[in-house]
Amino acid sequence: MSRENTPARRLVLKGALGVGTAAALGTATPAHARSGRPAPDRRDDKAAALSVDPPYVNPLVRQRADPHIVRHTDGSYYFTATVPEYDRIVLRRAATLNGLADAGESVIWRRHDSGEMAAHIWAPEIHFIDGAWYVYFAAGRSDDVWAIRMYVLENTSADPFTGTWTERGRITTAWDSFSLDATTFVHGGTRYLAWAQRDPSQNNNSDLYLSAMDSPWAVTGPQVRLSRPELPWETVGFAVNEGPSVLQRNGRVFLSYSASATDANYCMGLLTARDSAELLDPASWSKSPEPVFTSDDGTSQYGPGHNSFTVGEDGTTDVLVYHARQYKEIEGDPLDDPNRHTRVQPLGWKADGTPDFGTPVADTRVPR
Repeated sequence: MSRENTPARRLVLKGALGVGTAAALGTATPAHARSGRPAPDRRDDKAAALSVDPPYVNPLVRQRADPHIVRHTDGSYYFTATVPEYDRIVLRRAATLNGLADAGESVIWRRHDSGEMAAHIWAPEIHFIDGAWYVYFAAGRSDDVWAIRMYVLENTSADPFTGTWTERGRITTAWDSFSLDATTFVHGGTRYLAWAQRDPSQNNNSDLYLSAMDSPWAVTGPQVRLSRPELPWETVGFAVNEGPSVLQRNGRVFLSYSASATDANYCMGLLTARDSAELLDPASWSKSPEPVFTSDDGTSQYGPGHNSFTVGEDGTTDVLVYHARQYKEIEGDPLDDPNRHTRVQPLGWKADGTPDFGTPVADTRVPR
């Protein structure tokens, strides 16, 4: 989840949180919502002759930040993201990526009325692991909304829109400090958790960490720091590395992440490791010296980031999923601005086998 906290909010974090006791939450309750889906403009023949319409509509889903899309073995796309109210976790399903724009949206979990998991419900991700569905998300407390920690929900139903979502509690890490943006992946037969967390000994906001997992809701062994915000483009407004997402291709493991404040300075960086490397050795990873995805005046897209990766309907095209705003100037706290929209576009590849993120595509033209 991209966050624009004041230093006091992000650096003064208090309150120890115990691991939540598993509690049944009941079946998912549908709360259907619709988003408009603009279509390509076929009337402007001159413009059409100068450019090729993109395969996906953008924005794909309006006012949904930190988007996560996964294509399941049933062929369907499952979508979740942060809602502007920061009070619930939502889920959509569609046969195509474009279909997610108009898909019904169900609320699968709501924040607690008090205590932990009662504020700032951020950055959910949905994963299917060993026959069950899991949602990773971050949340604050009712008595300290900035005491952000990571939590897990589980649903053993084959269909995540049915069955019961059970709270598996908090993911316990080496420190009881600001932590968020959990994601998981398997490499070399080991399941890993990557996330962002504040090291209490450092005067920054969040670093990136990696650890092995011994269950879908628990880490084991060393907690290894992969990246710290130190480059100029990582420290604009706030010193932030967050929102990790992993893509394994071409004999390498790529870990994208987001950096800086959540305004137009928000951008994406990239870490790379060899497929044969020991991922828990920080020396295995190299950081790209420049951001790989940034705001673009030419397409009027600002603050692109907190991405995930999915695959196109052909089963082979890699697709970049991210959020961005359509304007640069923001009044007040960017966290209070709801217009971070979910966007998708094909991910390119360079001759050396590394990803080519390109620039954020322009909005799909609306018919006149």
